[in-house]
Order: sequence, then C-alpha cells, then structure tokens
Amino acid sequence: MTKKRLRPGEILLYGFIYLSSLFAILFLLFIILYVLKRGLGRVTPEFLTTVTSVRKNTVGIAGNIVNTILIILTTMLIATPIGVGAAIYLNEYARPGKLVSVIEFTTEVLAGIPSIIFGLFGMLFFGETLGLGYSLMTGALTLILMVLPLITRNTQEALKTVPDGYRNGAIGLGAGKWYMIRTILIPSAMPGIITGVILAIGRIVGESAALLFTAGAAKMLPKGFLGIFEKLFQSGGTLTIQLYLSATSEGDFDSAFGIAVVLLVIVLLINLATKALTKRFDVQTRQ
Repeated sequence: MTKKRLRPGEILLYGFIYLSSLFAILFLLFIILYVLKRGLGRVTPEFLTTVTSVRKNTVGIAGNIVNTILIILTTMLIATPIGVGAAIYLNEYARPGKLVSVIEFTTEVLAGIPSIIFGLFGMLFFGETLGLGYSLMTGALTLILMVLPLITRNTQEALKTVPDGYRNGAIGLGAGKWYMIRTILIPSAMPGIITGVILAIGRIVGESAALLFTAGAAKMLPKGFLGIFEKLFQSGGTLTIQLYLSATSEGDFDSAFGIAVVLLVIVLLINLATKALTKRFDVQTRQ
C-alpha cells in the first residue's frame, strides 16, 4: 500500500534518465579504452624520463611534465589566495548592492570568455607589453585570469553553505570577525574551497589554446635547482601543447596517444584527490 505507483510518463522519464546515464558511462569507457589501447604501449620509463633528442635518438616528455608542474604551481600559488580572499570579501565584508552585483556579474562573464581570447591578451600584454615573451610565467599569468573566476565562485558558494549560526555564535562569544572567519568559517567551507582549487588545477592541466600563444613549446629540462627558477622565464611546452604538436606538426600519433594516457592518469588522480580531501574535511567538520 505504501509503494508508489509510477505513471506512464514517469516511467518514460526514468527510462530516459537511466538511458542517458548509461550512454555517458559507456562513452567515457570507450574513450578511456581507446586511448589506452593506442597509447599504453608507448608509455615506458624512457618515455617518461627523457626528452626528445635527435642526437640521442630518444623521444620523451620529461621536460613537458616538468613544465606542466611548474605552471600549475606558479598559477595556483598566486590565484588561490587572491580567489579565496576575493570570495571572503564579497561574502563576508562587502555590503550587498550594485558594486557586489557588478563584481559577481563580471566574474561570471570572465569565466565564459573563450580561452583563445585569454591567450591573445596574455601574449600582447604579459608577453609584449611587460616584456616576458614566450615563457612559463606569461602562461601562468594568463591562466591566473582564467581560473580566478572558478576559484572565487566555488569559494563563495562554499561560504554560503556555512550556517549563519556559526557566525553569530562565534561573534556572540566575543570573537573578532577575522578570527571567526579564520578559525570557523574557512575550516567549515574547506571541502568546497578544495573542490574549486582542484577543478582549477584540472583546467590548467587540460589547457592548450591559451598556452600556445603565451608559454611556447620548448621541451628541455631545467639545468639544476636554480635552473627551475630560470625556466619560469623561458619558453616551455606543457603536456597538452606537446600532444597537439605530436598529432599535427610532427605526425607522431603514438607519442600523442602516450601523452593522452598520462593526462588521463593525471585527471583520474585529481578526481580521486578531490574526493579524498573533501571526505576528510567533511569528517573533521562533523567532529
């Protein structure tokens, strides 16, 4: 008697939902299996630890891996505090009004601009006007503009999920506003903040259009520890750039699919890290 009887329209809707979900899963599996079939044999220790050299007769992506890591670290070290700070200001300090509405609208518009336009702007402003040329720093500064809206909006939504009782209770006990934000608000919103940060990293890993205009395509490894800092102001191609060049200019589809396998693994690790960190902070917040 308590079991709900489904109407024909509801049965049709449920069937469409399940069919769409099944199609999405099968399509994802097809892409993963096809990429693994074409590229898994190319992923060898030599491929991952050497750079492409005609003289040494080697084909490798070690330089591209280092470039990708450098551009991720540089971008996130600058974008994360700015994005989180902007979200805290908009959500906790700024008074609701036209200014806040304009800032939020601008952020949303910025998030929708095609990446190729960011690349053109980055090349002209950071590369030519500021004199940074084709370099990882130019690419990182361009990517900062691209991921800031993502971090800011995710952090704002995470802060809005924290109950107002937490704020009022802390202030009622005599805590200052910044102390309340630092010790109660941010830890409570941390799962959402981490999700936004890791989604931003995922966008950086998969970006190619903007970096074609800004970062260049050099594959060489930095020389020594100090060479890492010098490399930031030199041309450097990321994994996605090298995948594009391998599949188009060089016609080396085996290497292109090998890089695709590496990118799939990175994306998988990013998603697993997101789930693990979110779950950990959820448990800590409940405690």
